[in-house]
Amino acid sequence: MRLRHDPEALRRINDAKDFGRVAVLLGGSSTEREVSLLSGRAVLAGLRRSGINAEAFDPAERPLTELLAAGFQRVWIALHGPGGEDGTVQGALEFLGLPYTGSGVMGSAIGMDKLRTKRLAQAVAVPTAEFVILKEESDLEFALERLGLPMIVKPATQGSSVGMSRVEKPADLRAAWEAARHVDGSVFAEPWITGGEYTVAMLQGHALPSIRIETPRVFYDYEAKYLRDDTRYFCPSGLASPAEQHMANLAQAAFAACGAEGWGRADFMVDRTGRPLLLEINTVPGMTDHSLVPMAARAAGIDFDELVWRVLETSLVRIPC
Repeated sequence: MRLRHDPEALRRINDAKDFGRVAVLLGGSSTEREVSLLSGRAVLAGLRRSGINAEAFDPAERPLTELLAAGFQRVWIALHGPGGEDGTVQGALEFLGLPYTGSGVMGSAIGMDKLRTKRLAQAVAVPTAEFVILKEESDLEFALERLGLPMIVKPATQGSSVGMSRVEKPADLRAAWEAARHVDGSVFAEPWITGGEYTVAMLQGHALPSIRIETPRVFYDYEAKYLRDDTRYFCPSGLASPAEQHMANLAQAAFAACGAEGWGRADFMVDRTGRPLLLEINTVPGMTDHSLVPMAARAAGIDFDELVWRVLETSLVRIPC
């Protein structure tokens, strides 16, 4: 069995039975396992409250082939990070012929890679920060000359700000590079952008209201995202209507350029001139009590249970044949 992709097959479902038996993939073995468990449990509870026959499935504990043996008919992917958000599990589900939520193999793989996302964004005139790839020690000096300080050093293919560091002194750059290389072989640096941080959630091709993020941390890191209670979120974000629409258009353009679809999030920093700069896209964002997509959905009049239902509808574009 294989899957045929048909964007025109996306439709609203009114009867929970029409989804069949649903597996919620959660956990996994990436550095974001704990966040994925939280997301997946929240998604599972929301689906069940709506009467959907859903069960948790942790691919770190069971082989994916058991999805077929257990009679699952579609999959809600709540795996974060490498192995779940990078096209790997999407490819396995394509092979198994099981419809799944969100982006396909290509969109997932590109979206997980911040460098390739930035290059594709540039190709469609979506602004993004200047960057220097850090492959070897000589690149560190070039980054200092090209970008100046402060700067931020990032692994290219991790989520939840894992492995990121702000560098304020030249002597600290090597340690930041080593920390990023510890979790990912591909590392790059960007100039530190002082300005507002925003995110735009996408759902079935439409942008939801933007969110402005404020944190007392140095930046919106793992702790600020999942552990702190003093991170502040503003939704509506306070952007004037033209600026809100402009950011929504940039998010849609970035998703289209990367081949992402279904649902997700695009993150931006706004520089001193008021120009939004794309940081990255997320094709399987968090769905925890601190998460941003549910917050944006609420601002659009969509509660959590309806949100996870509508994300599940995105699996309809993949048809077993």
